[in-house]
Order: sequence, then C-alpha cells, then structure tokens
Amino acid sequence: MARTHNPKTHLAPHIERKSRTQKAQKRGAHKGPKKAAAAAKDEIAPHKEVTVGGANNGQTRLVPTQKAPRYYPAEDVKRPKKHRKTNHPTRLRGSLTPGQIVILLAGRFKGKRVVFLKQLPSGLLLVTGPYKVNGVPLKRVNQAYVIATSTKVDIDGIELDESINDSYFSKPKSTSPKSKEEEYFSGGKPTTKEAHPAEKAKLQKDVDAKVIDAIKKVDNLGKYLKASWGLSKGQFPHTLSF
Repeated sequence: MARTHNPKTHLAPHIERKSRTQKAQKRGAHKGPKKAAAAAKDEIAPHKEVTVGGANNGQTRLVPTQKAPRYYPAEDVKRPKKHRKTNHPTRLRGSLTPGQIVILLAGRFKGKRVVFLKQLPSGLLLVTGPYKVNGVPLKRVNQAYVIATSTKVDIDGIELDESINDSYFSKPKSTSPKSKEEEYFSGGKPTTKEAHPAEKAKLQKDVDAKVIDAIKKVDNLGKYLKASWGLSKGQFPHTLSF
C-alpha cells in the first residue's frame, strides 16, 4: 500500500502551517474582489447635423442629440438650503447658583476653590478666585469640569461690569510672523511678552474687592478658598459630600 505523505501546508493533523490570516493575506483577500475596468464610454456630441429639404431652408440644421427636460426652472439659480438648526442655550446645573463656591477639576488651576459669579451667554461659567486670595483671576470654565460645594457667598448686591462677557476673554489677533522661531526671535533677541491690559487689571481689582468684602463676612472662608482640594488614598469623589 502506498504511503501518503502530508502536504507541505500541514504540520500535524488538524494543524496547518499558515494561519487563516496569513492565507488570506497571501491570496490578497484584504484587497477585496477584483473589479473589471469600466469600459470607456464614447462621448456623445450635444448636437448633430441634419439635412433639411427646401431651397430656402439652408439645407442643414443642428439638432440636439438629447431631448431637453419638459419642465425646468425659469431662473437657473441654485436655491440655498434652509437653515433648520437652532442654538439652544446651555442649561445651568441645578446645583450651581451665583455665589456658590466650586472646585475646578481641570486646567491650570485644577484643585482650586473659586467663587461662581454668573453664567455667560456662551454657557460657560464666570468664576474668580478671587485673585488676591488664591491667585485665580476672572476666567471662563465649562460647568462639566467643576464640583459644586454646599458653601455659598452672598453676592446678591454685587453688580458686575457689562464689559465682562465672552468677548472680554477673546484673544487679540497677533500681527507677528506665523513661524514660531520668527515669532520668538526678532533680530536675534527674544520678543518681549505683552503686558496685561491695564483696563482688565482694574476690572479684576474692582470685582475682587466686592467679592472679598462678602467673603470676610463668613468666618474662615478666606482660608477655605486658599486651601487646594485633593483626594487622599481610599477617597472617591462620588462618595463625598461637598
């Protein structure tokens, strides 16, 4: 009886030399099925010449090869699509009210306790440290990145300047070169950093003075705002009450 040999693709019974992925790659299955090249379509001329009888008819005439649509717009102007999107104002969380002390969870000042002043038209929160207490200036924060505490400052009598809005925080357009190297070096020397606008510094002092007066009415509230917040081992924010 002739002895049958194992093919080269098998190492042992039910064990093949190449995996299913290797076999698929070898036969090019990852490239997808082969598609036949589309046959080149002959270009159809828009008009054809037709002979016309009659001595006074010019003998030939150009006739369109494709029939024109029966109905067409009187004015061939594209109509813009109707804009159906509406800007829904961001809803403020129920736990956030003006004067609430919140904890920042992200950014440069994460872990700091700040005073929530109001919600801006963009939906962001306007907060302040105050700057004189813990170094946090007037800034905008997304309400998703704050923890509302049960501590509150009475700021009902504080009126904020109307200029403190979203445009107050917009960055001025730089007239310097676009290249980072050219922007950093001008004439072989580092460029001087632009000074903080005096108007914004004055507004910061005015707001802080009003907020600090309200903070002083509560015992140890200034120390509470100075202290940074953090989690110790075994502590979880969802199990804590703030």
